[in-house]
Amino acid sequence: NMRKLLLFSLLIIAFNQDALASTMRYRSKLIKGYLVDFKTRRDVDEVSLLLVSKETGERFKTETRGGVFTFKNVPIGENILILTDKDYRKDTLKVFKTNAKEHLEHYTFSKTQPFSARLKVTWLFNWGDRTVVIKGKKVIQEHYWSHMLARVILIVYGLCLVMIFYYSVIQLSLALAYRKSKRIPKLPMPSFDIANAPKVTIQLPMFNEMYVAERIIETAARFAYPKDKLQIQVLDDSTDETKDIIAKKVAEIAATGVNIQHIHRVDRTGYKAGALDAAMDRVTGDFIAIFDADFVPDENFLLRTVPYFNNEHVGVVQTRWGHLNKTYSLLTELQAFGLNGHFAIEQQGRNSTGHFINFNGTAGIWRKKCIEDAGGWEHDTITEDLDLSYRAQMRGWKFTYLEDVESPAELPITMSALKSQQHRWMKGGAECFIKMRGKLLTHPGVRFSDRVHGMAHLFNSSVFVFILILSILSLFILHIKDSFSDLNYFVQFGAFFISSTVFLAFYYWNSYREKTGRFWNDVFKFIKRFVQFLTVSMALSMSNAVAVIEGYLRIKSSFVRTPKFNVAQKDEFTGNKYDKKSLSILNIAEGIFMLVFGFTALNRLAFGDFGMVPFHLMLAIGYGIIFFNTVKEVRTGR
Repeated sequence: NMRKLLLFSLLIIAFNQDALASTMRYRSKLIKGYLVDFKTRRDVDEVSLLLVSKETGERFKTETRGGVFTFKNVPIGENILILTDKDYRKDTLKVFKTNAKEHLEHYTFSKTQPFSARLKVTWLFNWGDRTVVIKGKKVIQEHYWSHMLARVILIVYGLCLVMIFYYSVIQLSLALAYRKSKRIPKLPMPSFDIANAPKVTIQLPMFNEMYVAERIIETAARFAYPKDKLQIQVLDDSTDETKDIIAKKVAEIAATGVNIQHIHRVDRTGYKAGALDAAMDRVTGDFIAIFDADFVPDENFLLRTVPYFNNEHVGVVQTRWGHLNKTYSLLTELQAFGLNGHFAIEQQGRNSTGHFINFNGTAGIWRKKCIEDAGGWEHDTITEDLDLSYRAQMRGWKFTYLEDVESPAELPITMSALKSQQHRWMKGGAECFIKMRGKLLTHPGVRFSDRVHGMAHLFNSSVFVFILILSILSLFILHIKDSFSDLNYFVQFGAFFISSTVFLAFYYWNSYREKTGRFWNDVFKFIKRFVQFLTVSMALSMSNAVAVIEGYLRIKSSFVRTPKFNVAQKDEFTGNKYDKKSLSILNIAEGIFMLVFGFTALNRLAFGDFGMVPFHLMLAIGYGIIFFNTVKEVRTGR
């Protein structure tokens, strides 16, 4: 019996040893690895991790110590490693398989490929997570309102992208229309009997233009047109020595037999529109040519434009603006680049397809009857030219655009002068949109395509509001990308709208006037100029957006005209008393934006997140150009 008992005991011991050995063959004593921050590549401490065995479903929790994490007694086989820390984005790091033969004692992850943890943005989107039970399992969810805020930002960001895309599609359609119009043989200029030329009145509206007043008066007096059929009105609202300069020059010209009058107003009601309207009862011509003080039209201007009024339905003939001082600086080069796009693609593209265009306030001729039929000059907007243009065309009048007739003018040479001009154009465009949108959509007899293009035309200035909002929200988009893995798919759709830039490039390429015939040389020069133009234009979005918002809110302000300089070279500039410079809250905000976008671009560049780096670099450079030029002008002016 003792023998049997001893044998039985030995069998039990052997069985237990086999069972223990079997258990040890299917368990890894140690699984070890380390975790680093996705951006800094530094070890992260006290970060929670979960390991789930796909073989048995067992779950093992641990935290990093000095970046290192360990799991003990894990079943051999496939395992899922999950980052569960509330301060980091939840992510499945790796599914791996431990091998019983090689890793029974331990399993160490490769040190050359550490796992990365993406830290959530604690100051904005990490509002505290919560644990909920879903299908019997505890799941950590991100804060509801934090997640909702991220979605709202993405929706607004997406809407801005859509509106910019819509704008670029309209510009693309105009570029295609322009190219098509170039393939159509040009019609000869209508016949013109100089002996029976109609009477023409030239109006020269001015307000404190002491630097250029004499030049435009002399230019108008030299027009090649029968003197007995020509009237010149100098509409002078000046409050300084300009009125004396004008009076002296008008008397000098009148002495040569030219029919010229100096009409001086003391009350500036309505500003430019008011001056034009007040002089209408003194107009003797059947047609009215209007020139701003900084223009220098060719002496044959009337001979090349008046014949187009042979068509009794034509109410306006508009010519293309040229540039007297285009090569003055990079600032004037970029202005010329942008204006060429408007006067080639927009005006010619719309006109060639029969859509509404606008009288540009100068360098064009009105049929007097058209002005009267459309209701005359109104001054409830600061872009009276755009306003009257749409009222006239909705009444059935046709506008003719002559791209081949150039009327040179002066471009603003200082940042403050450019901003003043842009502010007036953008605010006036918004005011006209508010005023005309209902009439354009409901006025009888207007084609549907004219309504669509007209609404887009009037809404054009609003693109700067969308660019400003887009640029600000792009900072938050980066944080959303870091914080919410489930929203990353939405962010990626933004790349689709890179096509907006391509469409705009096509638009400006067709208006680019520095082509030499060597294709690739022209392409590289164009790309450089296009990038420079976009860089400054995007940074101007802040001041332009403020102007647009003022227009939509119907905030009234005085007519701030663009200072004229009468200089073509930098060594000719000795100052301008009308170009008043001072730092404003907007200028300070531009400096702050320069720093913010610059830091963000460099920060993302350092960590290898290149997606928005070009966009933010362009914004930083653009705001820097505007800010430092403004500061320089203020210091020089003082």
